[in-house]
Amino acid sequence: MKKQLLLAATAALAFAFPATAQTVAITNAKLVIGDGGQPVDGGTVVIRDGRVVAAGPGVAVPAGIRVIDAGGKWVSPGIFAGFTRMGIVEVDGVDQTNDSGPGNVGFHAAIDVTPAVNPKSTPIAINRAEGITRAVVAPDNSGSIFAGQGAIIDLGADMDAVSKPRAFQFMEWGESGARAAGGSRPAAYAALKNVLFEIRDYIRAPASFNDRSKDAFLTRADAEALVPVLQGRTPLLVHVERASDMLVLLQLKKEIPTLKLVFVGATEGWTVAPQIAAAGVPVIATALTDLPESFEQLAASQSNIGRMAAAGVTVAIGTINQDESRQARWEKQYAGNLVALTKVPGATGLDWGAAFAAITSKPAEVLGMGGEFGSLKPGRRGDVVIWDGDPLEIGTSAVNVFIDGVEQPLENRWTRLRQRYLDPKEGALPKAYQR
Repeated sequence: MKKQLLLAATAALAFAFPATAQTVAITNAKLVIGDGGQPVDGGTVVIRDGRVVAAGPGVAVPAGIRVIDAGGKWVSPGIFAGFTRMGIVEVDGVDQTNDSGPGNVGFHAAIDVTPAVNPKSTPIAINRAEGITRAVVAPDNSGSIFAGQGAIIDLGADMDAVSKPRAFQFMEWGESGARAAGGSRPAAYAALKNVLFEIRDYIRAPASFNDRSKDAFLTRADAEALVPVLQGRTPLLVHVERASDMLVLLQLKKEIPTLKLVFVGATEGWTVAPQIAAAGVPVIATALTDLPESFEQLAASQSNIGRMAAAGVTVAIGTINQDESRQARWEKQYAGNLVALTKVPGATGLDWGAAFAAITSKPAEVLGMGGEFGSLKPGRRGDVVIWDGDPLEIGTSAVNVFIDGVEQPLENRWTRLRQRYLDPKEGALPKAYQR
């Protein structure tokens, strides 16, 4: 019993701290770089000290390192989930497990999701086993158009999940923003403009900023959090669906060129795609919304992403309002469906390389982190997945997952439940299952 307890404690410690990155070469792969190119046969990836050293056909394997023969299997960068709330929500309806929104407090833009990220949240292990290695984690708004500061996380089996804290500010616009501002879009626009004025006042004289006035929109902490947004050092992710709302925001960007706007959702984006492209605003889009679920989504089309990309918009895939707390793994299927759309008369999708980039390198680029994540180019983080088939096919599974060059366990609650009932043993099941 003492020996078992010691082994259990050792295993727990192993997952409490990041494991040491391996030096490993994956050879004989159907290799996907993730930059929009097509897969190539006979590829090799070399990872050293947690980063990609080389990837491609004809890459030499250094002597004395671990070699994994992929046997012709697909090898790619890990999936970078473009918009989620993983790690901050376990059960939506249980307040004690839902840290996505601020509740009834006086802070909004200053909210930082980082302290709430739980690496042991059930969806993290499940999505890791599905090849998701990084994710955008955004707060939800309550009582303000500003929801707070989101983070980039990895899905590794350790307690050091946050790759970049305060990576962006998240804001609600359109119908959601109108509700938060009191009920109308003009109210939301007036609130936003007033906030920008107050931030300028804070920048000019932080010590004399009057955040206690009854007319003040911002607390000092909120103003401080929005300074890097106004100065263009932090991206501003805005949930916006209606075309006319996007045009209002594009006009705002003309007035304040330093804003690094990113549209999230963008169901009607295809109708104003040339304007979005001309403004250089990237989009994290919901992939296959094709029904007018609200009045701001009347122009919904499955061809939305394909048409925006064709117009020159940088587009990544996210899962806002699509069980974003748990189902980042759906992004693979969404990307695969975009490939299928290229074969549907009258529809516009993406070719295989572009679709895969929309769930790997493009989300990283949109967040300004393309030099760090999302592809197998030299110098990027060693997030690598070996698949048993085409990763955009629904029946494909991850065989091996590396995050920062560390091979990850793929066991999770789902796999344990499957095994429990696939091969039931006497005494191992609850009484209701015993016959």
